[in-house]
Amino acid sequence: MKSRRITVGDRAWTVRVDGPDTRHSVLLLPDAGDPVDVYDQVCARLHNSDLRTIVVESIDGLDAPAVHAILDELGVPYANVAARGEGAALAWQICSGTFGRFVSLIVADRGHPAAPAADGAVADPACRPMELPVTVLVTKSLPRSVADASGRFVYGEFRVVEVDVDNVASAAGNELATEIVLRTSLW
Repeated sequence: MKSRRITVGDRAWTVRVDGPDTRHSVLLLPDAGDPVDVYDQVCARLHNSDLRTIVVESIDGLDAPAVHAILDELGVPYANVAARGEGAALAWQICSGTFGRFVSLIVADRGHPAAPAADGAVADPACRPMELPVTVLVTKSLPRSVADASGRFVYGEFRVVEVDVDNVASAAGNELATEIVLRTSLW
């Protein structure tokens, strides 16, 4: 994958971009501490489905304005978003609200921030609902009840898929790629 260093303000992120030159792009956000190649197998499958991939190597310090600036720098007007762990928590935040720059959301390991977690805690009660299609992948880190409760905060089509793994990117790459392709297809 081709790496680019993109500076936003006083911060810089390494972004790996690859795949066919198409208007269909997928932004992949890793969990904190994931290796830079965590999505490589998933990306190879997405490229075969005519999807361009944009992988932020680390989400350390990444926020919504930085994500928008990175996409602007890459010339990506619309993107599908897939994420896991801490990347998924950020993805819920950047995709919340009215339909706009983000076309779909596929998350693993995290429910909507306004939905109660397994311990009953609510991470961000002010996080707005989604107005786009969302798939939540239930893993060993996310109970089904939390995923189901997230549906209340999704005004678009909502789907829950169970995958019995710890790390969906490395242990269930086929399933993750399939869910991304399903969300990016207009059928």
